[in-house]
Amino acid sequence: MTSHQQGFLLATLAAFGFSLKAIFVKLAYGAGEIDAITLLALRMAFSLPLFLVVGMSALRHGPTLKAKDWLLVSAVGLAGYYGASILDFMGLQYISAGLERLILFTYPAMTVLLAVIFLGKQLHRRLVLSLVLCSAGVMIASAGDLQFSDSTGDVWLGVGLVFGSALSYACYNAFSEVAVKKLGSRKVSLLAMLVSIAAVQLHFVLSSPLSGLAQPMSVYGYAMAMALFATVIPVFLQASAIRHIGAADTALVGTLGPVITIALGWVILSEPLSVAQIGGTALVIAGVLAIKRNTTG
Repeated sequence: MTSHQQGFLLATLAAFGFSLKAIFVKLAYGAGEIDAITLLALRMAFSLPLFLVVGMSALRHGPTLKAKDWLLVSAVGLAGYYGASILDFMGLQYISAGLERLILFTYPAMTVLLAVIFLGKQLHRRLVLSLVLCSAGVMIASAGDLQFSDSTGDVWLGVGLVFGSALSYACYNAFSEVAVKKLGSRKVSLLAMLVSIAAVQLHFVLSSPLSGLAQPMSVYGYAMAMALFATVIPVFLQASAIRHIGAADTALVGTLGPVITIALGWVILSEPLSVAQIGGTALVIAGVLAIKRNTTG
């Protein structure tokens, strides 16, 4: 197998792993009476030792962080891994895994839009096209969820929460560039993750009773599987893929994500498929490809 083939295989496995997250969240919700912050706290707790084992060397090397560096890393960590995660987990209480993944997949266009507004990047026509396609795709796919839901309000609440998650992650992507240039991507990612883990645990302690941690073993199993197979392993698979084929091709392979989640939701969760969802997915993927071609081509 050539290096190029290895890269595409690694990128595909990473996309598959990230696509499993919503499936594990849905399975955990169905296995016990657990709320979003408690489930997220379990996921982060199980992820912490794995990230520390693999990434500790990154903390010992590189430039020493000053106060302003800590503030920047903390801000992007709170946006990218705390804010985005909690809104995502809350949204999954109301909408299908397939629609959730589809809405999250609009973040590349929002990242570029934020860079245009706040960082002085040039506005391209492809950005406008991407935003139109992604917005239309999400609206059409949402109609598919409405078709199978007893509560219109719940679906739109879920859509709004997951859209907020995508916007929060877009903020992380847009504003972490400054920190990455100074500290390196690996160190910034690890520190941002540590900040978010601390924030999630603090949120849990302040808002939820410790008795909420008493869950069926299946819930712990899903949380641990989410930490390993949908968080830690895909992060490092993606990093390895980028080394083999570059960020642009890795990102393009990532467009498989919504399709994989929809298929897994149908097979594992028995989520219904609709023409609206399939059509919306096609539009969102077209929008993402349009913006990625502009930013990486």
